[in-house]
Amino acid sequence: MESKNKLKGIMFILLAAFGFSLMTFFVRISGDLPTMQKAFFRNFIAMFVSIVALIKSKEKIEFKPGTRVDLFMRCAFGTLGLIANFYAVDKLGIADANMLNKLSPFFAIIMSIFILKEIPTKFDVSTTLIAFIGVLFIIRPTGSFTDVFPALIGLLGGFGAGMAYTFVRKLGKKNVATPLIVFCFSCFSCIVTLPFFIAQYKPMSSVQLLCLILAGVCASLGQFSITTAYKYAPAKEISVYDYTQVIFAALLGMAFLGEVPVVLSIVGYIIIIGIAILRWRKNLKES
Repeated sequence: MESKNKLKGIMFILLAAFGFSLMTFFVRISGDLPTMQKAFFRNFIAMFVSIVALIKSKEKIEFKPGTRVDLFMRCAFGTLGLIANFYAVDKLGIADANMLNKLSPFFAIIMSIFILKEIPTKFDVSTTLIAFIGVLFIIRPTGSFTDVFPALIGLLGGFGAGMAYTFVRKLGKKNVATPLIVFCFSCFSCIVTLPFFIAQYKPMSSVQLLCLILAGVCASLGQFSITTAYKYAPAKEISVYDYTQVIFAALLGMAFLGEVPVVLSIVGYIIIIGIAILRWRKNLKES
C-alpha cells in the first residue's frame, strides 16, 4: 500500500509540474499584455476553483486566533512571487524563469531560520550556497542592468515563493485547511492586482483571453495536484520530482517558441537540480 501511495504521489507531482509549466507557457503566448493583467486573470480563475474546493471539502471558513498575520504574510509574499515570476516569464526564456522560481525551497531554508527558528545544518548551508552558484550561470551578470534586471526579478519571484511556503508550513502546524489558504491567496492577489488591471487594461483578442483562462486553469491543476501529491507521500520522498517543471518548460519553449537554453543556463540547471537530488537522497537515508 505504501509503495502504491508513493507512486500516486509521484504521478500527481508530475501532473502538478506539467500544469505549472503549461501555465507559464500560456502566460507567455498570451502576448504583449501588462503583467498585472495576466496575474489578475490567473488568480481570478484560481479563486473560483478554490471556492468549489472549499464547498466540496465542507470546511468552515474561520480564522483561528494567531493565524491572521501568518495568513496575510503567505498571501503577500505569494502575490509578490507570482507577479515577479510572470514578469520574468515575459522577459526571459520560460525554462530560465521556471528554474529561478524553483529556488524557493532554498529561500525557504534561509527564512525558516528567522520565521520558524529552525537552525539549518552545515549540509543545508553548503547545498544552498552551491545552488546560488548555479543561479549565477542562469543570470549571467554582464554589467548591463537591462540584461540582468529580468533575471533578478525572476530571483525575487523565487524568494517570494520561498517565503510563502514558509508561512504555509507555519499555518499547517496550526491546522489551517489548505483550501482556505488557497482561497485567501487567490482573493488577496485579485484585490492587489485589480487596480493595476483597471488602470493598465489593454484590450485582448479572443485568443489572448483564451490563453489567460487556460493559464488560470493550468495553475489550478498544478496547485491542487501538488496538494494531493503530498497527501499520498511525504515531501522528502517526492519533492525532487517537482523539478521536472523546468524540463517541461524547456521542451515547450523549444517546441513552440524556438527557445533553446544556452549552455551556461543548462550548467545552472544541472547544478541546482543536482543539489536538489542530493538533498532528496540524504532525506531518504535519514528517514
